[in-house]
Formats: sequence, C-alpha cells, structure tokens
Amino acid sequence: MGRRTARRRLTQVSFTGAQVRIRERAEEVAVEEPLEIRVAGQTVTVTMRLPGNDMELVHGLLVAEGIVHAKDDVLVARYCADTDTMNVIDVTLSDGPRPLPVNAQRTLVMHGGCGLCGKASIDAITGSCPPATVEVDVVDASVIRGLADKLLAQQPVRARTGGTHGAGLFTRSGDLVVAREDIGRHNAVDKVIGWSVMNDHDRSADVLMVSSRASFDIVQKAAMAGIGVLCCVSAPSELAIDAAQETGVTLVAFDRGDRFTICTHAKRITIGAQPAPASDAVGVDA
Repeated sequence: MGRRTARRRLTQVSFTGAQVRIRERAEEVAVEEPLEIRVAGQTVTVTMRLPGNDMELVHGLLVAEGIVHAKDDVLVARYCADTDTMNVIDVTLSDGPRPLPVNAQRTLVMHGGCGLCGKASIDAITGSCPPATVEVDVVDASVIRGLADKLLAQQPVRARTGGTHGAGLFTRSGDLVVAREDIGRHNAVDKVIGWSVMNDHDRSADVLMVSSRASFDIVQKAAMAGIGVLCCVSAPSELAIDAAQETGVTLVAFDRGDRFTICTHAKRITIGAQPAPASDAVGVDA
C-alpha cells in the first residue's frame, strides 16, 4: 500500500471578531495519485484515487462497467512491471481477450470529484442489470438513521485530513460488513463492491452507505452490483432519482442526523412494522 497521507506547510488564516490571526503550520493532507486500469493490455480508464485497496477498486469498477460479474471472471489482476508500477494494473479475464461492452469502450481521466463525467445514460444501466425486487429485503428506518455515524467512524484518513469520502456495506440490521475511503466517492464505492467480489460476498441483502451526494454514477454502481438500498448523506440529483426508480434501487438522501429522505421505492423502508408511504420523495424524522 502506498502513502495515504502527506504533510505540507500551509498558512492558516482565522478571524476572531475584528482580529485576524495568521500562522504557518504543518498539516496532514490526503494523497491523490492516478491509477490506470487495463484489460488485456487495453486502457479502460485512468482514475485519481487514494492509494490503497487498489485491487478492490479495479474489481468494483469492472463490475460497474459490466465487464465482470464475479471473482472467477478475473483470471489475474496485477501491477505492471514497467514504470510507475504501483499506478498501473493490468487485468486478464478468464475467458480471454474479448471486446469490451460498448459503454466501457472509452479512455478518460476520472478526477477525484466525478465518476462517469456524463458518459452514460439510464438506458445503459437498465439494459445491463435486472431491476431489484421491491417486495423483499426491507430495512427499518431506525437502522438507516445510524449509518452515517457508523461510516464516519471507519474513515481514519478523513479524521486526519478531512479530505476523503467513505463508502460502506451494512447488513439490514445495521452491522458493518466493510468500509473503505478514497479521494473520490465513486472510488470508495468501487472498493467496497470490489471487496465483496473478491471475497464472494452476497451484496443483495446489504445497504450501501456513501458519504456524499446521491449522484447518477453512485446509483449506477449500486444497481450494477445488485444492491437494493443506497443511502447518501447529501442531496440527490434528478438523474440519480430517475435512474434509481428505473433500476429498482431504493435511494435515500440527506441521511444524516435525525432525518433522511426516501426518494424511490419507499416500500423497502419500514417504520416500526409499517412500510413507509410510497411517494416520489418521502421525508422521515427518525
């Protein structure tokens, strides 16, 4: 695992009433480095990431792109043996070289704050994954209420730098399965999904919690991974709501403190023994 934090000398400016205080101090910051992902020698993408759990990131991203579906689909994934060896991973698929799915035939740089950068559409993911079954796998509102704090407790780099997002898989009773953090929210999600692939973990009964806004790319990753409930701490976009509705994902936004908003498929969320009322967006005071 490469460096995850570094120290830089910065100038801090603070105000107390009319007084201004200026001081230099060494601060710990999160490391951000590129990772090039190749399949059979062909570059699929370059993403800016927090070093660490790179193989999980690769497996999760390949699931999101529809390139692999299970651990056995990957024959080998390894760092390249040339320059920048820890920043390039080459994947060999079990069934040998083959054309990549149309939506994965691209080369792009995904910066830390964005995932798909507008390359996809709802049709692309609805054609690649079956809608989740709304009638099963319910989760109580009291469980969702506590997930943000549980995830925050699993982010040591954020605690030291304030510079990372987190993602975690939780059981329907709120127990942590796995948590990861990264500069980019999409990378953090790829890492937890990748962990589940590499460990043959069944995600279908899990809740995915992400410390970010509810964006289209996060919904896409949840849907492609077969995760039925996605919770985010911040606001949803229109496209994210539409994508979640079409793919059968229960999308929960503003999940922090004592409130959250159910955006889609509210039937999966129970309040006591009763399902939440089904509407386009449901606010809940927990």
